[in-house]
Amino acid sequence: MKLIINSLKVFTKGNKNNKPIIFVHGFPYNHTMWDKQIEALKDKYYCVSYDIRGLGESYIGDGQYTMEAFVWDLYSIIDELKLDKPALCGLSMGGYIALRAVTKEEKRFGSLILCDTRSEADNNEGKLKRSNAINKINVEGIEAFVDEFVPGCFHPKIKERNNEMYQRILNECKTQNPIGVKGALIAMLSRLDTTESLENISLPTLVLVGKKDALTPPKLMKELAHKIPGAKLVVVPKSGHMTPLENPNFVNSKILTFLKNLDK
Repeated sequence: MKLIINSLKVFTKGNKNNKPIIFVHGFPYNHTMWDKQIEALKDKYYCVSYDIRGLGESYIGDGQYTMEAFVWDLYSIIDELKLDKPALCGLSMGGYIALRAVTKEEKRFGSLILCDTRSEADNNEGKLKRSNAINKINVEGIEAFVDEFVPGCFHPKIKERNNEMYQRILNECKTQNPIGVKGALIAMLSRLDTTESLENISLPTLVLVGKKDALTPPKLMKELAHKIPGAKLVVVPKSGHMTPLENPNFVNSKILTFLKNLDK
């Protein structure tokens, strides 16, 4: 089912009486990056995905977004759909949103799944990279930015393993509105550091990271998982930063096992 909630395009699959799970996509992608996970989970869980403000089919506006606004958007979906303690699954920028949402109001959620993300805010080098990305879009256009950024999100051998998927995602990213993409970059620049809050997370937590993730390497994700009490870390083989797309069957099995164990 397709819905519009707080100017966001929201998608639901499965029986709404089942336990809910909400998926938050990464940058500069859209809700479809979770299609394989939703297909695997929809028979037993109520799956909710959405396009983050400025990306996909959601409202773009002036592009002046903040990470806090992204969190408020997430809360608005939970409230409108009356989701009872959903599992929250976020990748990369979606993980930033998830960590901040849990830090602010953990009681809203039942469990947490963090994929290829980090708790640290941008350091000066990171801020400069995002600023340069905004400038590249302004000067050279969205396609030039995507051609430079997206390949680094995938395993070096992705073209050999699944070039059809890779090219589809690459082309989808090039259709994103430049204002929305720049707005997301600004939002990531604005985010708070949630590292000190990790030790206070009491939710059951699964942490997934691609073995060849160059953006949030396994070493970094291991440190993140170690700081969350009881968190389970899983390294995803044959994957870079985009684990749900690069090795969906493996990721699906780990998420399903994690959720099933919570039901016992």
